[in-house]
Amino acid sequence: MNAEFTQIFELTLSEKLQLVEDLWDSIAQVPEQIPVLDWQKEELAKRKATYLQNPDSGSSWEAVKERIRSREYDV
Repeated sequence: MNAEFTQIFELTLSEKLQLVEDLWDSIAQVPEQIPVLDWQKEELAKRKATYLQNPDSGSSWEAVKERIRSREYDV
């Protein structure tokens, strides 16, 4: 492990979560630098073709969010 980062493991859980959020936000600011692999492009193309053949086969974003939020999670 890099000695520069050992202090990260001494942070509280709240501080670690904030750090992860800040890192994610910094990555999201440069989406053009995030690589999309060939297999991912192929999968997206396949899913788009399936959707175009049968637009009713998918779900709206609102319906997906509702399904996710309605699930019970073991914590």
